[in-house]
Amino acid sequence: MSAPRAFRRWLIFNLVGALGMAVQLGVLAALTGPAGMHYTPATAIAVEIAVLHNFLWHERWTWRDREESSRFTRLWRFHVANGLVSLVGNSLLMALFVGVLALPPIAANVLAIVNLSILNFAMSDRLVFSKPASGE
Repeated sequence: MSAPRAFRRWLIFNLVGALGMAVQLGVLAALTGPAGMHYTPATAIAVEIAVLHNFLWHERWTWRDREESSRFTRLWRFHVANGLVSLVGNSLLMALFVGVLALPPIAANVLAIVNLSILNFAMSDRLVFSKPASGE
């Protein structure tokens, strides 16, 4: 992949990620605020909703040129790769940031998301949407 194309894909990935972060933080705020849920299960639910949101946009926009497998296969790989990293990573980092460092849950979640973004991009590019459809 050419450097300009890779950079464009990285920018799109981050735009989708920013939208997903807004979804995740909105769900987390709703669950920990008005719903009164503890931040740990609220984080897991918010992450899952954001993972589904991001998958759909990455499939349609970020990696639309890569269609080597069925949607179900890509969704499964996305959940195993990004979903697992996001869920486990967010849960561990939230426990550290909120439980140990006493940061507010929303600020802690922003830090967790930023810390996991590079790993999630690499996994999406190499494992989930791995083969170009038209010889990239």
